[in-house]
Amino acid sequence: MPEKRDYYEVLGVQKNATKEQIKDSYRKLAMQYHPDRNKNPDAEEKFKEISEAYAVLSDDQKRQQYDMLGHAGFDQRYTSEDIFRGADFDSIFRDMGFGDLFRTLFGGGFGGFQQQRNRGQDIGYDLEITLEEAAMGAEKEIEIPRTEKCEICQGTGAAPGTNPKTCPKCNGAGRVENISKGAFGMYMRMVTACPTCKGKGKIVETPCSNCHGSGLVKKRRKIMVTIPQGIDEGIQLRLSGEGEAAPNYGQPGDLYVITHIKPHPQFMRDGDDLWHVAVISYPQAALGAEISVPTLDGPAKVKIHPGTQAGEVVQLRGKGMPRFRGYGKGDLIVRIGISVPEKLTSKQRELLEQLAKEFDTEVQPKNRKFRL
Repeated sequence: MPEKRDYYEVLGVQKNATKEQIKDSYRKLAMQYHPDRNKNPDAEEKFKEISEAYAVLSDDQKRQQYDMLGHAGFDQRYTSEDIFRGADFDSIFRDMGFGDLFRTLFGGGFGGFQQQRNRGQDIGYDLEITLEEAAMGAEKEIEIPRTEKCEICQGTGAAPGTNPKTCPKCNGAGRVENISKGAFGMYMRMVTACPTCKGKGKIVETPCSNCHGSGLVKKRRKIMVTIPQGIDEGIQLRLSGEGEAAPNYGQPGDLYVITHIKPHPQFMRDGDDLWHVAVISYPQAALGAEISVPTLDGPAKVKIHPGTQAGEVVQLRGKGMPRFRGYGKGDLIVRIGISVPEKLTSKQRELLEQLAKEFDTEVQPKNRKFRL
């Protein structure tokens, strides 16, 4: 399979292009490569390429993920179906005189563009986890409300002992076709849902009393979610087929679990690295010391060299977060803070005053400059 080109390059726009600029560029390219106008053998593939680029860059969330992850990482998280879901092609193609993209081309779509009929809706779920769970991975049980197939009629919508009948208007296809003359003198094939059966292909004459003929009922379902090591804030985990059920034995939607990581009392996360503030005393900073700092693997020793200043950092290699879907770990970066006591005992004050006198008697180097 040839390597995909950069989406911005495909549409001929800059990375800081506005949504309107992206839409205008796509509209021009679509007019050039639309298979109803361009009969070159490579026009269809070109049209697919620019449409995929537009579907991603016109969606703020998908565009952000693409900018952050590039093609390799983005393709791991989004299927072809995910990429085109929610993209607004209808208004663009109506303005151009081509009608609905998915219903005019080649009997309802081509290649990866064909819409799936009777597919259940996707579900989103926000899951809060601890930093330790994000680092080590975990199994979390969640409970979601969703539609499922009716257990009484097995999703047919018909009362027990009866069966749905084939729709006489569409002969069970669930759709009807209309041929009309469009722009540029070309004929367009419009495929729409059958008005009699509403796209189902079947008609229920005696509906099931449990689901009232829909074939679906509301349930609360417990599902186990596997949290991979190194997962970060806002990453979506896709559980295929765990979304809303679809009528007439259609394909269920997907469940998207969005991870949110609770604030940690000791660490702040920065990508794969962790930051920790270690507060030491003035004598420890001046004389040097060995202190203990927390890590995700347990306490670790850190050597403080004499003369350490507030704000200096010590880096512990490999003590950060596991790299999500990668190898190795980030680092733990320890920032040093120096504690100044708010209250002193008489003995402490006496000793500090003696120390202050010692500093006052030191000879200051000539021409010494201090900068903020």
